[in-house]
Amino acid sequence: MSPHDLITMGRVSVDVYPLQVGVRLEDVETFGKYLGGSPTNVAVAAARHGRRTAVITRTGADPFGRYIHKALRGYGVDDGFVTAVPGLPTPLAFCEIFPPDDFPLYFYRHPKAPDLEIRAEELDLPAIRAARVFWATVTGLCEEPSRAATLAALAARSRRRDTVLDLDYRPMFWPSPEEAGGWVGRALEHATVAVGNVEECEVAVGEREPYAAAEALLARGVRLAIVKRGPKGVLAASRSESGETRVVEVPPVEVEVVNGLGAGDAFGGALCHGLLAGWDVERTVRFANAAGAIVASRLACSPAMPTTAEVERLVAGGSLPTVPEGATDDH
Repeated sequence: MSPHDLITMGRVSVDVYPLQVGVRLEDVETFGKYLGGSPTNVAVAAARHGRRTAVITRTGADPFGRYIHKALRGYGVDDGFVTAVPGLPTPLAFCEIFPPDDFPLYFYRHPKAPDLEIRAEELDLPAIRAARVFWATVTGLCEEPSRAATLAALAARSRRRDTVLDLDYRPMFWPSPEEAGGWVGRALEHATVAVGNVEECEVAVGEREPYAAAEALLARGVRLAIVKRGPKGVLAASRSESGETRVVEVPPVEVEVVNGLGAGDAFGGALCHGLLAGWDVERTVRFANAAGAIVASRLACSPAMPTTAEVERLVAGGSLPTVPEGATDDH
């Protein structure tokens, strides 16, 4: 078979989101069940743009694990690299929804999440090398054996473009920001693209100011550094083979936020689409920014991922689509 356009690696979960907005979890009466986990959502988002994607992760040997396989296939994502870990439950993630900017997350990943049991010796390294884009996350570095597996997968790429490190720092998964920063530094040795918000950049390279953070990431050897600045938009800095640096700033897309969770994953899938299409940095980031805005205006994550046509209409100044084209919560 031809190589995948995109392989992502890391966290998976079943997202259990309230169907009532502005209600504390203890008072919620009805919930929706969705496919979740940042790299998993990125694979779904890229698949919505017509890309051949796969995710490397692990689930429990339980009904929720079976649901994840079914959901991935429903979204057109290859589940061939998804395996079960007997004795560990598939993770659940609950949230509360208080627009525009308060979305507390509650992770149920005990006693240990199966996706942290990804093992280096079980990886299909030829498939990882061959993928046109490979996407790994900082969460995969928080525990062994996932840490060694993530570093092995990144190293197997030999800094082939495009090898993306999502700076996805979740403090509840780490003893301290300092320990996370040390392992992020190891992973950056193999990456050609780094993506994160200002807090994640501070953990990764010790710089919170966007321009300084982007420069510090470029100094680590990546060719493209993307710093997400929330309501201030996105800054992207790229460095050519001749050493020339170009900085692009893209303003935010104004939307009425329903649920900010998943917007970054839509951004990631759209970013991968732009990289695969060979677009310039500005077009890629504008497209990704619009994709994230669309998902922020919707309730769920995976079923909310937009099509290419939806994003392009918004970029061109069209109206914000409210219902995903050709997709439902049942895929």
